[in-house]
Amino acid sequence: MTANMTEQHKVIIEPGARAPVIRFTKVFNVAVPFIDRHVAEGRGEHVALRSTAGDITYTQLAANVARCGNALKSLGIGRGERLLMVVRDTPEFFYVFWGAIKAGIVPVSVNTLLKAEDYRYLVEDSACTAVVYTPELEAEVTAGAKTAAGKQVQALSTDAVVALMRTAQDSLVPEQTRSDEDCFWLYSSGSTGKPKGVVHVHRDMVITSERYSAGILGIKAQDVVFCASKLFFSYGFGGGMTFPLWAGATIVLCDELPSPEMSFRMIEKFRPTVYFAVPTLYGRQLQALEAGPRDLSSIRVAASAGEALPAPIFHKWREQTGVSILDGIGSTEVLHIFISNRHDDIKPGTSGRPVPGYEVKIVDEAGNPVGQGEVGTLMVKGESNARCYWNNPQKTALTMRGEWLDTGDMYTIDEQGYYVNTGRGDDMLKVGAMWCSPVEIESKLLEHPKVREAAVVGRADDEGLIKPAAYVVLKRSDDASEATVEEMRQFCKSQLAGYKYPRWFTFVDELPKTVTGKIQRFKLRQRSEA
Repeated sequence: MTANMTEQHKVIIEPGARAPVIRFTKVFNVAVPFIDRHVAEGRGEHVALRSTAGDITYTQLAANVARCGNALKSLGIGRGERLLMVVRDTPEFFYVFWGAIKAGIVPVSVNTLLKAEDYRYLVEDSACTAVVYTPELEAEVTAGAKTAAGKQVQALSTDAVVALMRTAQDSLVPEQTRSDEDCFWLYSSGSTGKPKGVVHVHRDMVITSERYSAGILGIKAQDVVFCASKLFFSYGFGGGMTFPLWAGATIVLCDELPSPEMSFRMIEKFRPTVYFAVPTLYGRQLQALEAGPRDLSSIRVAASAGEALPAPIFHKWREQTGVSILDGIGSTEVLHIFISNRHDDIKPGTSGRPVPGYEVKIVDEAGNPVGQGEVGTLMVKGESNARCYWNNPQKTALTMRGEWLDTGDMYTIDEQGYYVNTGRGDDMLKVGAMWCSPVEIESKLLEHPKVREAAVVGRADDEGLIKPAAYVVLKRSDDASEATVEEMRQFCKSQLAGYKYPRWFTFVDELPKTVTGKIQRFKLRQRSEA
C-alpha cells in the first residue's frame, strides 16, 4: 500500500535493510485499512466471517461496523473514552470493536469468564463510560457495573446494540485519529496480581499483521483461518481477528470454549487452511486422536504460542497430520509474536528466531547481555510495544524501559542461534546454585510413554534446599504406582543433567490451567508448600 501525504488512513510499506519500513499518513484510523479497504479493493463479496449462524461478507461487515460506530456515538460515548467489552467470539465482537475504533472510542476487550467482583474492578480501573456484554453474561457484568465506585456506567447487551444499529446509518466518517494515538486496550492475565490495562495505539495491529502474519505465516486472502483461542486473549485476538482481517481472508468463529471435540468439529466443517492453538490444546487433540482419526487435511499452517511447545508434541502432531507447528513467543504488551519458527527454519523445542522488525536481547539481573547458553531475562524492542500500563506508572517504569520491554520470560540462545524458552522468571528453579528450567524437565517427561501431561515446580527438601517436583497426568490411571515413579525417576536421570531430575512425583487427574490453557504452576507451588 502506498500513499501521498495528502491522503488519510493509509499505510506506506517500503523496502528496508532488515525488514520492510512501515509508515502511516498523518491522519490515520486503523479501522479504515482493516475494514473499509477490502470493499474499496474489490473484496466486498468475499466472506469475512463464517460460523454456524451463517456467512458475513466484507461489504456487510463494513456496513455493520459503521452502523455500530454510529450507535455507540448516539449513546454519548466520546472520543478517547473507554468502552468495556465483555463479548464472546461472535460477529457482534467485530461490530463493537471496530465500530468503536472508527468512531474514535477506545474498546477494552476483557475475559468473558470472570465474576461480578472481577468486572467491578475492571469497570473502576478502566474508568469506562459504557460496558457492552453478551446477553448470557448479563448477571455477572451488570452486578459488577452496579457496584463499581465512581461515575454511572451505561451497561447494555449486544442485543441492545444490534437494535440501535437497525436504525443507524451504514456509513461513518472515520474519526481523525493518529497512528500513535490510543486505540484499544487488552488486559494482562493478572497471574502475579490484579490484571493490568495494556494500552495500544492505532499502528500496533498493522505492525504485528505485517511483521508476523504476512511476513512469517504468509496468510493470504484465499485462506480460511480458525483460531481456537478466544478473542479477549492477545494470541486469539491476532490469530482469530487481526491477521485474517488484514489479509482479507475468511475467519471461522466459534463462541464455545476450546476443547479437542470443538476444534475437530470446526475444522472438519469449515476446512480452515490456517489453524491457531496453544500447546495444551495441541496435546489434548493428540490424546483425543488416539481414539480414532479425524480429518485435519485442510490445514496447511499450524501456529502455536502462549507457552513453550514441547518437542514431543511437535513431533507427534507432524506424524499425525504431516504439518509442522510454528511455535513462537509473544505477549499482550507486544501484542503478538516477536520470535518464531519459520516454514523453512524450524527447530522443535525452541521459539525460533526473532521476527524481522523486532530486536531482542537476553540480560542478567544487572541488565548486561548474557553469553550463549546462559539463562537471562528476555527483552524486546519493536514498534508494536504497548505505550504503557493504564494508571500504573510504577509497573510501566519497571517493564517498559525506554524502547525495550522486559517480558519476564527466561531464555537462552543455543549454539545454532535459536531462542529457547526456559519458563517465566518466577517459575525458574535454582538447584545446587544452577538454573533449572521446568519447561525442559516437562518436555522430557512427555517423552515417557505413560505420561499424558506434566508440570514441574520447586519444592524445598528437608534441608530447605529447592529441588524439582513433578505433577504428572498419566495416560492410564492404573499405572499409578511406586514402580512407575521409580521408572520415571530413572528415565529423567538418564536423559537430563544430574541435578535436574524430579525428586518427587505426584500423580493427578488434571493440571490447573488458565482459561487460555497455560499451566498455573503457582497453584502447584502452593500445593507443594502446604
